[in-house]
Amino acid sequence: MTDMKIIVSKEIEQVCPNFVGAAVEAYCTNSEYCAPLWEEINALASQYKATLTTETLKQLPGIEATRRVYRACGKDPSRYRPASEALIRRILQGKALYQIDTLVDLINLASIAYGYSIGGFDADKFQGDTLTLGVGRAGEPYEGIGRGMLNIEGLPVYRDEQGGVGTPTSDNERTKIEMSTTHVMVLINGYDGRQDSVEANAVFIQQLLRKYCASDGGSYTVYRYQPSV
Repeated sequence: MTDMKIIVSKEIEQVCPNFVGAAVEAYCTNSEYCAPLWEEINALASQYKATLTTETLKQLPGIEATRRVYRACGKDPSRYRPASEALIRRILQGKALYQIDTLVDLINLASIAYGYSIGGFDADKFQGDTLTLGVGRAGEPYEGIGRGMLNIEGLPVYRDEQGGVGTPTSDNERTKIEMSTTHVMVLINGYDGRQDSVEANAVFIQQLLRKYCASDGGSYTVYRYQPSV
């Protein structure tokens, strides 16, 4: 595993003092499609169709908290939806979820299962040894996956040595997971401050990696704001 450090900036602490994240890192084998995984996804989708609406989904703790932080940072969460909300909303509208590849699909399942916006990255594409969670700046270049250049001003953003790699709305093309990915890092964003739920989400991801990606599940670490001394 890498020695990647994850720093939560003062910018995030000011808008979400109880933020807690978890990073799952593992070696694995990707595949184009996994039928048993999609059975899990479709079963959860059916459950949500029976119990949620496009309005009540906003009340799920992970989604509600992320939307609140967006507003605190100056971003409209209805225009730049957190990924977890966008995925569940798509289900409730009767649309099929996008099928990308097994690694991306299982991360999407983990996101809708717990309501957290989760970043999935090819860990070998990071530049440097540190990821810092801050807030996007005006004019900051950022190419969202399948979205082109994205205005990330006011969005929480992870940056490596080269620049932004992930926001709760969209990850960056530069560090995206591909079929060739064998070293994955998954970042869970708990803006609701519920460490037990964030860790449960991390364990769930490890279980999915073992079941569907020929992985030992790797390891996970929890991170939060640490004031400098």
